[in-house]
Amino acid sequence: IGSELLLGNILNTNAKWLSEELASLGLPHYRQTVIGDNSIRLKKTILEASSRSQILITTGGLGPTQDDITTETIASCFNTPLEQRKEIWTDIQNKMAKKSLPIPSSNKKQTLLPLGAKVIHNEFGTAPGMIWSPLNGFTIMTFPGVPSEMKQMWKETAIPWLRKHNEINGIFKSKVLHFVGISESKLSEEV
Repeated sequence: IGSELLLGNILNTNAKWLSEELASLGLPHYRQTVIGDNSIRLKKTILEASSRSQILITTGGLGPTQDDITTETIASCFNTPLEQRKEIWTDIQNKMAKKSLPIPSSNKKQTLLPLGAKVIHNEFGTAPGMIWSPLNGFTIMTFPGVPSEMKQMWKETAIPWLRKHNEINGIFKSKVLHFVGISESKLSEEV
């Protein structure tokens, strides 16, 4: 999520990395979408995903600026109020104090999550993510757009969550096929 991706200012390396991660877990994914910083288009995309998917993974739009609209748009899709999370504010204050930086009031925005969402802690930045199931059988995971932050949060939170929920509920069904003894060129001819 971010107009900078649509404008070509930033290469979407997160999509490639997440695709590889999902494949390594044996989880198929069928669609990737880049949405600019527009709440109407983002809301339409989220609602459409909720009607066809079990999981929606987002990156970007979690910062303190006015164009960071991911969290509030997600909450509005499911008519859920945002709640201020004190542990997030404490974390932001501690990080800024360690760097001797002033804390802009805009960072308060990052403490708001939909009621009932689980915080994904961000060790390196101020933008936390979340895991939230607003509908039965549909979960949203949000991550910041900064690749190093997203990767750390994914490894520490998303992978264990995905493995646990696959084992408990068996909600993900996929197979990875490995062809042994067939050359890639021969396989291409047959396909």
